[in-house]
Amino acid sequence: MASTLPSSVLVVGAGGREHSLVQAIARSPQKPRILCAPGNAGIADEATCFPVAADDVAGLVALAKSEEVDFVIVGPEVPLSLGLSDQLITAGIPVFGPKADGAMLEASKIFTKQILLKYKIPTAAAGIFDAVDPALAYLQTRGAPIVIKADGLAAGKGVTVAQTLPEAEAAVRDMLGGKFGDSSIQILVEDCLVGEETSILVVVSGRDYVILPTSQDHKRIGDGDTGPNTGGMGTYSPAEVVTPEILAQIESQIVKPSVDAIADEGIEFCGTLFIGIMLTPEGPSVIEYNTRFGDPETQVVLPRLKTDLLALLWAAAQGKLSGINLEVSDDYTMCVVIAAQGYPESYGKGAVITIPALPENVSVIHAGTARNDAGEVVTNGGRVLGVTASGATLVEAAQAVYAGCEAIECETKYYRRDIGSRQLNRA
Repeated sequence: MASTLPSSVLVVGAGGREHSLVQAIARSPQKPRILCAPGNAGIADEATCFPVAADDVAGLVALAKSEEVDFVIVGPEVPLSLGLSDQLITAGIPVFGPKADGAMLEASKIFTKQILLKYKIPTAAAGIFDAVDPALAYLQTRGAPIVIKADGLAAGKGVTVAQTLPEAEAAVRDMLGGKFGDSSIQILVEDCLVGEETSILVVVSGRDYVILPTSQDHKRIGDGDTGPNTGGMGTYSPAEVVTPEILAQIESQIVKPSVDAIADEGIEFCGTLFIGIMLTPEGPSVIEYNTRFGDPETQVVLPRLKTDLLALLWAAAQGKLSGINLEVSDDYTMCVVIAAQGYPESYGKGAVITIPALPENVSVIHAGTARNDAGEVVTNGGRVLGVTASGATLVEAAQAVYAGCEAIECETKYYRRDIGSRQLNRA
């Protein structure tokens, strides 16, 4: 298998997900040359980085051609929605990541909701609106709590889980009033599902798929799941709330029907279908589709794979996924995101970060980092680092990861101190 794998790989993106992908590809027996665009301060220590923005489709295609790249792995959702994969395929360059029609499943929540309802895949009831007054009238018929979603991409922040009708009304006015620009020209007003969330990452190639290890994300900024939604403040794997019986139910009622529905819609999907699922008392229900690896889910899922990630993604791109047998470690992994104080609202950049030597089972994934003129690693985004640890138990992983968070020095660092608490408290 190794002899047929690509010898050079370009990873597109600049976050923690992309750093995790770079590290996983570096573990491949193939030992390919790894490039990244644009990368970050941590990725630059492990791959050759090029200053081409992740949304510069023409620049990325030109880079892949000039560097004679064998394979491109696209991390973020924006270049996928802009048609990067379409352009790479046209140029004859193999890519993992869906074309623009598949990326619509994330780029438009309304598009996804319509597919879920059409194919009777479990999901919450919802109304679609482009004007304030009808949306407010609909709210009165549903009550609170209720969920307001911007239709388009909003960097993980386009969802308000309103606990009261006044909060829901304010969210409707804000979104339809232009809070997220073109992304909130239309909104989805959705019944609030109650239960525990889980993230299911599925590598898809046409009608073939491989389900990756389960994980559970923590979206809210504050301990106890309080405060506004973020891109994700931490996660762990496996999520034991997803028992083998529940996973079988998720596969039969959600994963396979979703993969088949996408194919039936005429979409040739090659990439990661990331399904956000609520485990309700009535059964698993789809919250959303994303069309790329989750962040920070990737940071805990990939370290548990014994199967070569490069071989897995290459097989998907070559239409040979059905021959892959996934092997997974029994270890537990946890990732805690260190954010800049003030995230997800306004936050500063440029605070110096000092990362000491850490135990072998603890790694630091860079997300929003850069180097200043003095060569120091500094903050350069809202989510700055992801401290990831593995252990024989979740308790062991949690102890290691929080010791790592404490040891990292940065005057603006903020992180939740209760990642994994639901599972730890059940134990």
